[in-house]
Amino acid sequence: VKLPKSVFAVEIKTHELLKEAYVAYLANGRENLAKTKLRGEVSGGGKKPWKQKGTGRARVGSTRSPIWRGGGITFGPSGNENYSKKISVKAKRTAIRQALTLAAEHKNFVVIEDFAVKDGKTQTAVKLLAKLNASSRTLVVVATKSPELVRSLKNIPEVKLVAANHLNVFDVMNATNIVISKDAVAVVDAWLGEAK
Repeated sequence: VKLPKSVFAVEIKTHELLKEAYVAYLANGRENLAKTKLRGEVSGGGKKPWKQKGTGRARVGSTRSPIWRGGGITFGPSGNENYSKKISVKAKRTAIRQALTLAAEHKNFVVIEDFAVKDGKTQTAVKLLAKLNASSRTLVVVATKSPELVRSLKNIPEVKLVAANHLNVFDVMNATNIVISKDAVAVVDAWLGEAK
C-alpha cells in the first residue's frame, strides 16, 4: 500500500506542536479529585481558646486557624480547578500528521489488508500479531470496530484497538508497533489529507 505523503510524510521542523497536543490530551483526561478544607470547613474551633487579654500569649480566636495543627488549609486545591487545555482543530490534525510521519519512519509500522478476527477469539488475534512481530505496546488501527474484533483484543496486554477517525497523538507516540488496515489508511487520508 502506498501511504499518502500528505499524512504520513509531512515536514516536521520542530516537535513543539507534538508536545502541546500530547500534554493537552493528558490534561483533558485529568480528573479533578484533590480537595482541601478551608478554616470554615474544618470541624471544631468554635470556642475561643483563651481570653483576649491578660495571658501574655498571642490573641487567638479559633483552634482551626491555618497556622494551628489540625487547622484549615490556606491555599490548597478547592476541587473547582480547570486543568483542561485548548488546542485548535487545525493544530491537532497537524500534530497527528506529524506523529504518524514519525511512526512511519521510526516504528514497526505495518499495513495489512484487513485485521479480520471473525471468530472473536483472543488466541487468533495473538497468532496474527505474532506473525506481524507486534508483541508489545501495539496500536491496532481499523476503519470500524466490530464486536468480534473488540472481544478478541481486549484481554491482550499492551494492545489497544482504535478506530481510524479517533486517532490521537498520545496513542501513536506511545505505541512501539502500529498495525493499520488498508481501509483505515483510506479513512485517515480522507480525514487528515491535504485538503482538510
